[in-house]
Amino acid sequence: MRYATFEKTFIDSSVLETECPGYENLKSRFARTLRTNFQQLGDAVSVNKAMQVELSATEIHLRKAWQSNESYYRSHNRGALTRTLAFVEWLQFKALDFVWGNGENLSRLIRFVLIVLALMTLCDVIVDGDPGYVPSYLASFSRSFEIFLGTMMPDDYWKGYLAFITCVRLVVVGFFLSIVIKRFSRR
Repeated sequence: MRYATFEKTFIDSSVLETECPGYENLKSRFARTLRTNFQQLGDAVSVNKAMQVELSATEIHLRKAWQSNESYYRSHNRGALTRTLAFVEWLQFKALDFVWGNGENLSRLIRFVLIVLALMTLCDVIVDGDPGYVPSYLASFSRSFEIFLGTMMPDDYWKGYLAFITCVRLVVVGFFLSIVIKRFSRR
């Protein structure tokens, strides 16, 4: 099963628990081919299961690529530069996992938006409010929410800050639409 590929094959999703290859890079490819197969068959539950196995295996593989002293990873990642590049790739994977669960987790995207709103609130209170006065945090949070949604564009704010918030909002909307499209296309 290490190098098996499937296309329009009726196979039980329990194979993801019992027959996955031992190496993480092969496990990721195995889960990816099963995910594609399940998508072709319209099995949304198995697609989600395969996606979770794929993401887990990918994360472990990327971490081992820069951190592990196993002979396979050391022979494929020789030198400090390749290990650094592997670390950057793992860091990017973890950042995207934190922000939106690599396209699979709406709750992580909501958490990220709340973190952005909290940071905006802190900036607003530090610059324009009273950090020792609790109601100023509530007012700043409300104002930050309106700025994030684009319904308020205060003239006293730095234009670069507002442009950055607009970019973050557009990226978040793009991530949200990607999650929604993925979920509906599987059904």
